[in-house]
Amino acid sequence: MQVSGFAFQVSRCLAMILLVASWCMAQTAAPAAQPAPDSLEAMKAALDRANTRLQDWAQLARYRDANHQLGAPKPGEKRVVFLGDSITDGWKLDEYFPGKGYINRGISGQTTPQMLVRLRPDVIDLHPRVVLILAGTNDIAGNTGAMTTEAIERNYASMAELLRLHGAQVIFASVMPVHDSGTRKQTDRRDPAKIRELNAWLRQYTREHKLGYVDYFSAMVGPDGLMKPELANDGLHPNAEGYQLIAPLAARAVEAALRKTK
Repeated sequence: MQVSGFAFQVSRCLAMILLVASWCMAQTAAPAAQPAPDSLEAMKAALDRANTRLQDWAQLARYRDANHQLGAPKPGEKRVVFLGDSITDGWKLDEYFPGKGYINRGISGQTTPQMLVRLRPDVIDLHPRVVLILAGTNDIAGNTGAMTTEAIERNYASMAELLRLHGAQVIFASVMPVHDSGTRKQTDRRDPAKIRELNAWLRQYTREHKLGYVDYFSAMVGPDGLMKPELANDGLHPNAEGYQLIAPLAARAVEAALRKTK
């Protein structure tokens, strides 16, 4: 009985070793398959992402290390910060504005309330002389919940007031148009009428408060009132041609604002 029991234990151990070995070979032979969208693994991943977002809703951690490494401006340095969403996040500023050292503080998917929360660590504490803000499209889309145009406008105004209080020249960029000829229909979430309404307010506000304004919308819109399809493959985010079109507009607005600094 003792020998039989010992043999059983040995057989069990060998079976476990073979099972582990086969699993390891499978992992080496082929990459792990992605979980099905409705699987428990996919649901857990989605919950993990949601939990991370809840813990850092404004994504303050995104640029924390970069802000610390940047340090204070050098004597005579006039810093320029681009604040925005994915359109700014994906904009290779060093490529489109070589030698300028413009600082990118865009985060994909963000709305004006999130930008307002991170305005101090990501912008004000960098002591910029000029700040260019491109936002609004995700507010209209409801990325962080339904928002009225008035609520969006108040967030813009709050950012402008805080930045001017700290000596920065402020430029608001118009919300870009969208089109439906790309990989998804953009106008379902980004109503062109709401985009035009917000842009009208931005133009008026910047005029009344003597801020900079850069009109991307007029340069990008087609005769149908939507973005020219060749400027964005997905109907929302500029492609290389789109960025090439708006870069000179941004450059002129920044240079005009820099001339106002002391």
